Amino acid sequence: MHALLHSLSNIYRLGVKELKSLWADKVLLALIVWAFSGAIYTAATGVSQELHNAPLAVVDEDHSPLSRRIVDAFYPPYFSTPQQTTLAELDAGMDAGRYSFSLVIPANFQHDIQAGRHPEIQLNIDATIMAQAFIGASYIKSIALGEISEYLTGTREAGATPIRLTTRVRFNPNLTGVWFGGVMEVINNVTMLTIILVGAAFIREREHGTIEHLLVMPLTPFEIMMAKIWANGLAVLLGASFALIVMVEQVLKVPIAGSVPLFLTAAACYLFAAASIGIFLGTLARSMPQLGLLIILSIIPLLMLSGGITPRESMPQLVQHLMLAAPTTYFVRLAQGILYRGAGFDVVWRDLLAMSLVGSCFFAVALVRFRKAVSQTQI
Repeated sequence: MHALLHSLSNIYRLGVKELKSLWADKVLLALIVWAFSGAIYTAATGVSQELHNAPLAVVDEDHSPLSRRIVDAFYPPYFSTPQQTTLAELDAGMDAGRYSFSLVIPANFQHDIQAGRHPEIQLNIDATIMAQAFIGASYIKSIALGEISEYLTGTREAGATPIRLTTRVRFNPNLTGVWFGGVMEVINNVTMLTIILVGAAFIREREHGTIEHLLVMPLTPFEIMMAKIWANGLAVLLGASFALIVMVEQVLKVPIAGSVPLFLTAAACYLFAAASIGIFLGTLARSMPQLGLLIILSIIPLLMLSGGITPRESMPQLVQHLMLAAPTTYFVRLAQGILYRGAGFDVVWRDLLAMSLVGSCFFAVALVRFRKAVSQTQI
């Protein structure tokens, strides 16, 4: 018992030293503040995946009540007010990027519709805006068909079908991209900052020569690692709490469906795994530039292939299986379940257990590498 208390005391005192060192490093401190404040806001609001005032040009060669009805159906917030133009000016406007979409309604359009013929409406799309091109094409088609159907039959139903499809959008009824971007930026920054802070703390000890001071003290590699994990993990956890409660809920007005304490508890478990990855990278690198390159090679796959940016189901089976060895996969899944869908412990406990087991493996590997690095330094 005395040995355990002595070890815990060493871990606590070393962790306090880490916090003081982090407080003195103004660059890392500024990075933490920005990552959990301004970066959350800009990531949520700066990159929009939905249509917002998309510029639309219309060439109306029919000038009929039906064609005017179709043109008037496009209005903000999805589309800007349609700009009337001519065929001669249309291509130049698309080439210059003034229009993202252009609609050409041919002459005698209303007459052909009423006669039972099937006239064609030409839709030109600027596909350089990939995220909005397919969404906009679907919206334009739906709006045009709805107006034509309502003009002819008095209802927006396209025609008789054997079933009636009722769509209900859950968890994000207005399909607001800010809800997804803000929360996922918090999750991604937890991963990024934990690996950076812990790895940088290890390299900083080596570059400043203070690692030799620790080695002559009655400390074990386990105690040194745990001190770096809890100190830097605490800083990241406080930043994530601020980002979630203040930036996401108050500033961005994103409703959190689940339990914030449950998410923070899961995040604390994940910090153990992510910090172990940071220490492992720190044992491989010999300088801060080398650590930076290793972090880039590690963080990008962790963020892109964990399901936080694109669904894992859309990835190749080999990638899905390989990413089961990464704790980020389980953390992203349980975090989305808690924050988006209000999942409780009875739903996420499997991911929490798997994340803890994978994190323990990373910790064991990092501990072996750290002991090897310590022995090399002593020699």
